[in-house]
Parts: sequence; C-alpha cells; structure tokens
Amino acid sequence: MPRKLSTLDPQRLDNQICFAVYSAAHAFNRVYKPLLDRLGLTYPQYLVMLVLWERDDVPVKDIGERLFLDSGTLTPLLKRLEAAHLVRRTRSSEDERQVLIALTAQGHALKEKARSVPQSILAASDCSVSELVTIKDEIVALRDRLNAVIGE
Repeated sequence: MPRKLSTLDPQRLDNQICFAVYSAAHAFNRVYKPLLDRLGLTYPQYLVMLVLWERDDVPVKDIGERLFLDSGTLTPLLKRLEAAHLVRRTRSSEDERQVLIALTAQGHALKEKARSVPQSILAASDCSVSELVTIKDEIVALRDRLNAVIGE
C-alpha cells in the first residue's frame, strides 16, 4: 500500500527526498574538492582508486558495476588515470576482450597520501561515526529499493 506524505506538500522542493540527496551530494563534492585537489584526483577518479585499493587488477566491467558507471563515462576517466601514471590497462590473458585495470607503484603510493580524506570528511560532517554509518546504510537501502523497481 503506498504511503502518503501526510500534510507535506509533495510539490515543494524542500519536501523532495531526491533534492535532499542531490544537494547533500553537491555539498560532499565541495568538501571533497580541496582534499582531492591535493592528490591530483577528481571525485570520480577517487572512487575508482578506492575500488582498486580494495582489489587490484580489476576488469573495467567490474569497476563500472561497482560505481554504477557506464563504459562511456568510465573509459575516459581510466585514460586520465593512466595518463597520470596511477593505473595501467592490460588485456586479460584469459579473455582478450576483457580489459583489466591495475595500480602502478604511484597508484599504490597514493593510498597512503589519501588516508586522511575519510577523517577530514567525518570532521566536516560534524557527525559521529555511528551517525554516518546509519545514514549511509539508510541511503544504500533506499538506493537498492529504487534499483529494484527499475530492474537493476
């Protein structure tokens, strides 16, 4: 049974959850920017590096699925990371159609330089770790429910 917004005006911008999430993401990007500028990364590049710091030598397809990015967005991003000598692209020896992304020595070294980024974001949020974990878990659950509706 669909839920009602009670007395909230569903046509007001301030009552839109999509706008709250969008504007929070925009605020996050503004906080991340100076931190990532010091690392020579954009936010999408940082996300790719986070994936690779968790697991190196990853197929492009897996990175795209993990970050919800299509190949048209991901390929130029990976080319820029390769030009910066942070990653290298190679063909899989098992399947020539598959391109693998691996960290270079510089890419591995950047992980240590980026170690302070999450702590800086925590400080900027003025939230406790448990508050941020709860918010993240609720947003992920919402994302998963929305993706289920559209069949992803």
